[in-house]
Amino acid sequence: MLVNGVDDRLKEIIQSVCTESRAEILELEVMPEHVHLLVEVDPQYGIHRLVRAIKGRSSRLLRQEYPWLKSRLPTLWTNSYFVSTVGGAPLEVVQQYIENQKRV
Repeated sequence: MLVNGVDDRLKEIIQSVCTESRAEILELEVMPEHVHLLVEVDPQYGIHRLVRAIKGRSSRLLRQEYPWLKSRLPTLWTNSYFVSTVGGAPLEVVQQYIENQKRV
């Protein structure tokens, strides 16, 4: 579980990577074991590059800034991630789903 400001710092890092990659965050929730991120990214850039950049930078920076993470977690991220396109689905529905995950 991310505590003591780590979740807020993670959100800042994700925002920074997305801004640099010209990806727009539509919704973001940090959960104890995973992150829900609804993002619009240029297909030419690729979601895989964005995810790799987010995981790489956040792992490096969070472990530098919060040394206790090194001893508590063998790795900050796994190699896996789930991606789904929302296509014709109303974005409001997907955003609401992600927002409601904090309460589940």
